[in-house]
Amino acid sequence: MWKKIYSYFKRYPAQQKVVAAMLSYGLSVKKGKIFCGNIELSASKMARALKVDRRAIITTAETIMKHKEMREFFSDLMPTSNFKEAASKMGWGVIEIIPKDASMPGILANVSKIIADEKISIRQAIVDDYVLKEEPRLYIITEKPLKGNMIEKIKKAKGVKGVATY
Repeated sequence: MWKKIYSYFKRYPAQQKVVAAMLSYGLSVKKGKIFCGNIELSASKMARALKVDRRAIITTAETIMKHKEMREFFSDLMPTSNFKEAASKMGWGVIEIIPKDASMPGILANVSKIIADEKISIRQAIVDDYVLKEEPRLYIITEKPLKGNMIEKIKKAKGVKGVATY
């Protein structure tokens, strides 16, 4: 699917940048306008933030609207809250998993089982899409910070290359 999306923008690097940001932030397109949830975003402010011309924002939305498959996909995107940076202020734990191969099935299952076996609740799990990110990660936010022995178990879990905690 990602290759197909990018194929519409292969000759337009600025529009590729816009599409990548839209996918990263869960920005949708409805009636030719870009939205974060139900909040319409300004093309000029997006352009400044992404360091592209405002026309690249407008043209990207127009291209998406012209193609049924893309229009249907982008109309249903939703932004998601990410607690990674704020977790410590709530006394929660954050563990970052560096995968050996991000396309390998079961990494999240293996790590979450280790956490569940210790009777710790997972508040959130965010996985970077391995097609969209050059170095994808799995972030798990837990109800409390994890102890050293759990970190060692997680490091040995199938598919885990490395671990960082915050």
